[in-house]
Amino acid sequence: MDLEPDEVEKIAHLARIAVAAGEIEALNTELSSILGLVERMAELDTSDILPMAHPLDMPQRLRPDVVTEESHRETYQSVAPATKNGLYLVPRVIE
Repeated sequence: MDLEPDEVEKIAHLARIAVAAGEIEALNTELSSILGLVERMAELDTSDILPMAHPLDMPQRLRPDVVTEESHRETYQSVAPATKNGLYLVPRVIE
């Protein structure tokens, strides 16, 4: 699929990409080849192919949900200037 230079500029504008005038031709070539690949892929017959969420049809191994580290909250908060209900109290910064 061949694009016109004004179409490339419009695509760049929609993508919020600044494109210099000298880069339009190179970008046109690259975009045209990408769109050509998409056109070729659209021509393929995929009616016999089942959709898949992952290329490997394997269940995910899960680990047991067990706490492996002890809580150090009281130790860490013991040196804090101010805490309340397990939270650090800080001065208000927004009025």
